[in-house]
Amino acid sequence: MDGHVLSERERIALAARLHVALRRKHGRVTDTEWMAVNAEYATEMVRFARAHAAETHDDELAAIALRLEQAMEPLARAARLEAAARLPDGSGRQPPPKYIGGLR
Repeated sequence: MDGHVLSERERIALAARLHVALRRKHGRVTDTEWMAVNAEYATEMVRFARAHAAETHDDELAAIALRLEQAMEPLARAARLEAAARLPDGSGRQPPPKYIGGLR
């Protein structure tokens, strides 16, 4: 991306593109609005999309996943910094991600 931080509306539009592609190509239903505001969920959806894109050689799906990942990076970075600040030992080491529950 060009350094421009996307608005929530722009992130929702990207999440909707990924949702439509996953629904059409793989039957996967996602929560578009949650994907646009929750970096952990978006990361999991990007991982899922990339796995399917690799299996099916789907360059379009891979490109949409990359754009969403890039759009979510500022939120992901903020979440990492917030989590590091809450660590009791002050080490700044990240605990492993804790995406709980099944994919929606």
